[in-house]
Amino acid sequence: MGKGTVRDRTAVAIPATGSSSAEEAAAGLGSQIMRFSRLLTARRHRAKLEQGAGERVLLARLVLDGEQRATDLAADTFLDLSTVSRQVRSMVDRGLVERRPDPEDRRGALLRATEAGKTAFGAYRRQRDAELAELLGPWPPEDRYQLIRLMARLNDDLAEHEHARHYSGNPSEAAAKQGASKND
Repeated sequence: MGKGTVRDRTAVAIPATGSSSAEEAAAGLGSQIMRFSRLLTARRHRAKLEQGAGERVLLARLVLDGEQRATDLAADTFLDLSTVSRQVRSMVDRGLVERRPDPEDRRGALLRATEAGKTAFGAYRRQRDAELAELLGPWPPEDRYQLIRLMARLNDDLAEHEHARHYSGNPSEAAAKQGASKND
């Protein structure tokens, strides 16, 4: 390995079949989620060097969910409103997003993706999908299907758990508003 190369030393061989208790599954999944998080962080760091990486999640929400207020966009993406405001201002300046007065409350504004924003989102998505297709290409089709099915189930359960925590008075209100994957 070259200088500065990082190797993931936490890879673990897991049998293709088997069973585990809820506690064993929790420990194993917890370890794999932490590993996955580290790998995603490394990927995000690389993506930050690419132009427009910071706006992708915001643009995705506007394209997929339609127009909304900046406060809702911030809550839905777990981002601080000041961060969202800066990113939105940049996207408005570049013609990717437009503002219009909120018809229900003229003091506020609704944000929506422009055609140029939808085109940019499409390009981002195609790039991401191509990278994932390359990664998953060697996998058996059944494994790819099960990965999607189980990730969707995990995301649904996590979203339900966060919503339940939110409605029980947990202080992480912004995080609780994040829903299941919205195909971004």
